[in-house]
Amino acid sequence: MNITRDFLSYNSVHIRHMKSELFTKDQSKDQALINADRATFEMRRGRPLCIVTDDKKAFLAVPTETITERALEVLKEISEKEPDLALTHHRARTLKVRLYTDEIVLVPFPAWHTAETARNLADPSTDLDNPLRGPFAAKREKLAEGVLAAVNLAKSARLLPSVVIVEIDYSKSFHLKEKGTLIVTSKEALNYEIDSSASLKPIAAADVPLENAENTRILAFRSSDGGRDHLAIVIGSPPSDKSVLIRIHSECFTGDLIGSLKCDCGQQLRGAINQISEEGSGILLYLRQEGRGIGLLNKLRAYALQGQGFDTVEANERLGFESDERLFLPAAQILKKLGFYNVRLMTNNPEKVDGLERHGITVFERVPHKFPSNEHNAFYLTVKREKSGHLL
Repeated sequence: MNITRDFLSYNSVHIRHMKSELFTKDQSKDQALINADRATFEMRRGRPLCIVTDDKKAFLAVPTETITERALEVLKEISEKEPDLALTHHRARTLKVRLYTDEIVLVPFPAWHTAETARNLADPSTDLDNPLRGPFAAKREKLAEGVLAAVNLAKSARLLPSVVIVEIDYSKSFHLKEKGTLIVTSKEALNYEIDSSASLKPIAAADVPLENAENTRILAFRSSDGGRDHLAIVIGSPPSDKSVLIRIHSECFTGDLIGSLKCDCGQQLRGAINQISEEGSGILLYLRQEGRGIGLLNKLRAYALQGQGFDTVEANERLGFESDERLFLPAAQILKKLGFYNVRLMTNNPEKVDGLERHGITVFERVPHKFPSNEHNAFYLTVKREKSGHLL
């Protein structure tokens, strides 16, 4: 009996049962996920968000990307303190801000004073037009957990990783909640991406014959917060007692769907399907982590910076992100749900190997997965090799 095939052929009764488990098993963790997910959408709307910590501190934050003068005034009205502009170290380095604190830098209000200035400092698209900005002072005292949580939520919302934030009296958080302001704990915000990935469960499955791989079944996995759906594209009937050939492929709208020549993602996607089909069976994990985890809009911003002469790593860091923000826990979780713990991984990226093995998946073999370059992506591939350690 092929246990993998048995798992993939579960019927609608099983699906309904698994959906009901989302609401009955570990409801407290599910509620924490839902709170954090709601917080990311409040961020995308540009609404003030209240973050509370275990040590009874409260902060009111607005994403810098969407802040308005009115929102800035609201922060000032509610708090007795002036708000600060929170930037990641990567963005702060670009602006020549001294790094006195870990991970995040707080630039005090007098240094930026308007919502427009704050937006411009967070968004590198105007850097070349304003080459002599600064110098900007930075606070030296240890950062509160609420600040880290707020910036983390901005990242999860796929916004620029920056917030305008102010500490408020803890008692005011209850009044804000009564007026409709969403309150999220710092732990919920900081643990959101990990907890969401760990809660993935299969939701739907269907046979979908593909070009060059007709015997294919696609399974959709969703986390308890109802966030982004990840896919397992299972070709053939891979046995679970052997090392299965897999590819972890991060979503790339431009490369996968409309044939962008700036990357090699489309080639890698279709090439992986062809190679798995030729071997007879395997799995392609399609993860919703566009732009190495920064989102499509920020990827387009990075492309614009590349047009100004910055490479792909420099562009991401000028935006305030790490060069790669992806998590590989979702891939490991899906493989475990399917019953696979030993794989042959098609990749040129050693971090994918490490990422799977950190989460309990044994990578028996790394299978090279290279394709010819073109005039538009040759430099991009060179940077991947020289700066990101890809084996190209």
